Amino acid sequence: MKRSRTKLGKADLELIAAARSAIKQRYRDDWQEVGAALRTRSGKIFTGVNLDAYLGRMAVCAEAIALGRAFVDLGDDGIDMIVAVRHPPPADRDRSIVVVSPCGACRELIYDYDPKARVIVPNGRSPAVVPIGDLLPNKYSRGPER
Repeated sequence: MKRSRTKLGKADLELIAAARSAIKQRYRDDWQEVGAALRTRSGKIFTGVNLDAYLGRMAVCAEAIALGRAFVDLGDDGIDMIVAVRHPPPADRDRSIVVVSPCGACRELIYDYDPKARVIVPNGRSPAVVPIGDLLPNKYSRGPER
């Protein structure tokens, strides 16, 4: 799979900082470990943290929370860029909050709400930007592609 990667700009670094800030404020070991930030096409930023639950299937990802907040406030404004970061558990020696790739369910959700969305993903020492479609080959659909 060939990914079209681009370097991060100032606005992308600010988006990562917003996700890091969200999880720093709300981190709870074994409950809230992932933060996300979403920038809409109009430039507004929304953040979220994952909501864990005793029943694993009840958990909600940080990306879905950020998307839900954006949709409630602005309606279908589109997703320009989205990023997720993971806070390390207390026992980790490396205390860095790092960019992580969205899970498969979040990839589907992001694509469903904006197939032109871009995602910041890990890429060695410096994260990179990829189109959501590059992270989701052979996208699930309920019928013929539109």
